[in-house]
Amino acid sequence: MHLPDLPPPDIKPRKRWLPSLIWLVPLISALIGIALVARSVSEKGPTVTVSFNNADGMEAGKTKVKYKDVEIGSVQAITLTKNLQQVMVKIQLTREAEKFATQGTRFWVVRPRVGANGISGLGTLLSGAYIGVDIGQSSEKRTEFVGLENPPIVTSGQPGHQYTLRGDSLGSVDIGAPVFYRRVQVGQVVGFSLDPHGSGVIVNVFVNAPFDQYVGTNTRWWHASGVDLRLDSSGLKINTQSLATVVVGGLAFQSPPGQDAGQQAVDKAVFRLAADESDAMREPDGQPLNVVMRFNQSLRGLSVGAPVDLRGIALGQVTEIGIEYSEMDKSFSMKVSMALYPDRLSRRSSEALPAPNTPGGHELLQHLVMEGLRGQLRTGNLLTGQLYVALDMFPKAPRATVDVHQNPIELPTVPNTLDELQVQIADIARKLNQVPFDKIGANLNGALENANKLFGHLDTEVVPQARDTLAAAQRTFGTAEVTLQQAAPLQSDVQDAMQELTRTLQSLNALADYLERHPQALLFGKKGDRP
Repeated sequence: MHLPDLPPPDIKPRKRWLPSLIWLVPLISALIGIALVARSVSEKGPTVTVSFNNADGMEAGKTKVKYKDVEIGSVQAITLTKNLQQVMVKIQLTREAEKFATQGTRFWVVRPRVGANGISGLGTLLSGAYIGVDIGQSSEKRTEFVGLENPPIVTSGQPGHQYTLRGDSLGSVDIGAPVFYRRVQVGQVVGFSLDPHGSGVIVNVFVNAPFDQYVGTNTRWWHASGVDLRLDSSGLKINTQSLATVVVGGLAFQSPPGQDAGQQAVDKAVFRLAADESDAMREPDGQPLNVVMRFNQSLRGLSVGAPVDLRGIALGQVTEIGIEYSEMDKSFSMKVSMALYPDRLSRRSSEALPAPNTPGGHELLQHLVMEGLRGQLRTGNLLTGQLYVALDMFPKAPRATVDVHQNPIELPTVPNTLDELQVQIADIARKLNQVPFDKIGANLNGALENANKLFGHLDTEVVPQARDTLAAAQRTFGTAEVTLQQAAPLQSDVQDAMQELTRTLQSLNALADYLERHPQALLFGKKGDRP
C-alpha cells in the first residue's frame, strides 16, 4: 500500500538565553576564591617587623607568634639587615591582634632555656620554637620593634611594683635572681645597667603583690648573695638567705630593727643597694670629711676599704693609697686618703658635738690634735696581716698642729708599737756591732794567763809560808789552852777573885737597899751606932 508523501517537518531552533551548565563550575570556584580572599583579607591584621641578633629556631611560613599560648600571627619572611649584623623578621598578625602593634610591645623567641629563675620553654622541644609577645600599655601605633634576647621576667598586667636600686657593684646578681623579704622569696631581678657616669650600677627589681606592701620609704636593700661568714667575739657565724643565693645570687630588703617600713613606696621608687645587711642597717652617715695621713712605714696589709676607728668606734674607711716624693727631704712618704663620718661619733655621744665644717668643729679638732690626737697603723688580723687606721690620743707625742682650712685636712701620725720595737732592736744591734769584742777577747785571754801565773806563784811560794804560820798559831793556841785548864794556878786565882767580887757586889746591893729605905742614915748613921 502506498502512503502519501508527508511534508518535511518545520524544525525551529530553541532560543538559548542561559549559558551552558559547564560554565557554572569555574564560576562557583571563582566565587569561592573571592570569598576566601575576602575572608583572608578581613582576618589579616597589621604587619610588623622585629629585629633579632639571629634567626635560631625560626623558619618563614612555619614559626608562629603566640600570646599566652594563643596563636596571633606567623612569621612571613626572614631577611638580613644591610649591615649584616641582625635579622629582620616580618610578622603577619591577625585582626584580633591589632592591639599588639603599639608602643611598648615586646617580642622574644621561646626556646628551651636554663636560667636563674629555672628551666623554661621545655614544650618547644617537640613543637619547635615560637615567638612570644607581651602587649604594650600605650595606644601609640608602631610596626617596628627590637626583639628581646631573653624572655621578660615580668609581663604586663602582673600585680606588683617595680623598684630601682643604686649600688656600687652588681655582685653575683643576674636577671631572674630572687628577691627575699625575711627569707621568703617575694620577687625577682628584672634588669640591670651601669649608671650614666659609670660609677655604679642600677638594678631593677619587681616585687609581687601582696608583698609589695612591705616596701616602704624606710626600707633597706642589700646583697644577699653567697655565704656571709663572720668570726668575731661571739664566735663563728654563717648567714645566707637560701641555697639558691649561693649559686645565682639574690637581693633582700627589710626595715631596720624596731622601725616600721613607713609609707608604701611608689612604683619605680629609688633605693640605695648596700653591700651586706650590716651596711644596709647602719644609720645614715651624712656628709663625709676627707682626711689625709702620711706614714713613714710600709703599708703592706692596708687596702682600700680598711676601717678607720676611734677606740673601737668605726668612723670611716680608707679610700685611696698612694705615695709622694719630697724634693726637699729627698724621701718618700706613704699617703693614705680616707673618708670620715663625724655623725657616727655624734650619735654615740651623750652631748651634741659641733659640726665638722663649722668654727666649733674646727676648734674642737685643733684642740684634740694639740692634746695628742694622732693616726696610727695597727694590725687588725694576725693571721692575714691586715692593717687598719686607728685614731687615738698620744699625750707624749711630739707637738703638732692642723690646718683646718685645708681640703683634705691632713692629720699627724705616729708609728705603731711594732715599728718602734723594730727600730729599737735595730739600734741595739747597731750599738752591739760597734763593741770591739775581738779586743775584749784578747785582753780577757791575757788576764786569764796572768791569773794562771799568779796562782802558780801562790802555790810555790805563798802556800808553804802560810803553812808555817798556821803551825805556829796552832802551837800558841795549845799553850793558851793548857794555861786555862781547870787545874792550872792561874785558873784557881781567877776563880777566887771572881768569888770575892761577887760578895762585894752583894754587900753593895744591901747598902743601897738600906739607904733607899733610910736616907737619913747618911747624916745620922744607923740607929745602933748613934750615942
